[in-house]
Amino acid sequence: MARNLLLSADVVAASAVSILCLIVAWDAFWLTRQRSDIPKLGELKNGGFAWQSEGPHEVIRQWGNLASMAAMIALPWALIRASDTSYYYAIVWDVLLSLHIISLLIPKRYAITRTHLFADGQRYDWARLRLARRQPARRIMLLRKGWGIFGPLPLGGGQNDLSLARSRIALALDIEAAWLQNLPKETKETEEE
Repeated sequence: MARNLLLSADVVAASAVSILCLIVAWDAFWLTRQRSDIPKLGELKNGGFAWQSEGPHEVIRQWGNLASMAAMIALPWALIRASDTSYYYAIVWDVLLSLHIISLLIPKRYAITRTHLFADGQRYDWARLRLARRQPARRIMLLRKGWGIFGPLPLGGGQNDLSLARSRIALALDIEAAWLQNLPKETKETEEE
């Protein structure tokens, strides 16, 4: 009786692979939008700033995700024989995770405006973000409010870009601050031209 209530291992595996496929496709869709959302790098109108990371910056930014995905690639192989699941699902699972790892390592574009942060092809309102108390040395760590353990939103890039981005983020998060009056002098001169 109880055996009839349980789903077969192949049904569970097919469901897990389908969900992973949707996640990979969703992330790929948002990555394709980053060039259209952020067509120009450097100083933007109204005091904004945009920059692009490189592959090594993304490794630093995503190290936790990369380690967990490596474990997720290996895990199904330990369970296949015990669960009598088809090898096909483990192979498809590994291919999808490998594609996702590649998408994590692709250089990303970021932009800061007075009202939004653009990261990973998505737009975040500053009211939904805050800076983490402890900042890592080689990236910026923002936290999405209300997301709990899924809240970290790291930003990657070169040290010069991150330094400038940190100052703009602090200014954008300070609701009371006058955005244009507090920008560096060089930015104001660029705006006037």
